[in-house]
Amino acid sequence: MATIILQIPDETLVSKVKQACKMLVGVTSVKIQKDAKPKNKDVTKTAGFREAMEDVKNGRVYQADSVDDMFKKILG
Repeated sequence: MATIILQIPDETLVSKVKQACKMLVGVTSVKIQKDAKPKNKDVTKTAGFREAMEDVKNGRVYQADSVDDMFKKILG
């Protein structure tokens, strides 16, 4: 038995393609498999998060009073 895999980015066309495949001589079954949703990475386990928390812990943070104040601090 041979297997053909089709990738269809437009989900609105999936049912039509499925119907068309069923009409082909010799096709015994048609299955639809959706892409798995990407898993959300736990940001609290990253080195960047740990570094940021270390900055907070050691007082290396600045809270701007306004956007202008923030840009003044960043750009000098």
